[in-house]
Amino acid sequence: MKHLYGVTTAMVTPFGEDGQVDHDWMRDLTEFLISKGVHCLYPLGTTGEMLRLSVQERKKVAETVVKAAANRVTVFIHVGAMNQEDTIELARHAHEIGADGVGVVTPVFFGASDKELEEYFVAVASSVPADFPVYLYNIPQCAANDLKSDVVQRIASRCKNVIGIKYSYPDMLRTNEYLAVNQGTFSVSHGTDRLFLAGLAMGCEGTVSGVSCVYPEPFVALYQAFQENDLQKARELQRIAIQYCETLKNGSNMAYFKAALRMRGIEVGRMREPQLDLSAEEKAALQARLHQLDEASKEVVYQS
Repeated sequence: MKHLYGVTTAMVTPFGEDGQVDHDWMRDLTEFLISKGVHCLYPLGTTGEMLRLSVQERKKVAETVVKAAANRVTVFIHVGAMNQEDTIELARHAHEIGADGVGVVTPVFFGASDKELEEYFVAVASSVPADFPVYLYNIPQCAANDLKSDVVQRIASRCKNVIGIKYSYPDMLRTNEYLAVNQGTFSVSHGTDRLFLAGLAMGCEGTVSGVSCVYPEPFVALYQAFQENDLQKARELQRIAIQYCETLKNGSNMAYFKAALRMRGIEVGRMREPQLDLSAEEKAALQARLHQLDEASKEVVYQS
């Protein structure tokens, strides 16, 4: 079964002025990211505003990305939804259209017990073929539920296609616990962009990164440097990546991602209501800061 590895880019979802998904822009974004050397694509997650899309919209976006990627990179579709039925429907659809696997966030908003979380993930993983990879997704600061390592172990023991987790919280002790699941064979991708190098050093296979949707270059170069055992360069690239993360508000407001992509010549439209786009003043400040970072980092990033 395929794993997430290296730089897995969490993709934004482009919306036109009419508020509808623009699939041409989605294809263009896919091409941009592949051209920059990312290893895997992860549409329809937090970065992709997944809960603002209907099930049918999500299916169409998944189809667009899988078709545009054309087996050139690994594609995992995030399918976590507001209820179990929709999640299962989206997971089955991802398998049917030829995605390489799925990611599934914990149930959101309503609190769930450890047993409820276990049964939820087992139900979703069991709804697709046993050789279709499933990654759990734990982002407790947003989803209101935390997935403990012993629960992960129980899920993985019951479902052999649950092969990994995306962990988007900066707790390295918990990260280490996940790495010990299944006698150390469980795949872990860190979702905290600022800890990409730290995660690699601990044994994570890579990152699932939202900031890399805007600036894939430092992340791809960092992974390459790490693979070549050039830790000095990897550390320098991590510091650069952190500056981009902070400038883009660490993924707390995707309007910054979309504005920055447009500044790079990649049209991704607007935010879906009720979230607002950046003001003219915010855009001007962002552009000035990104110009400074681009100039300061280009020799390191583009000569890697």
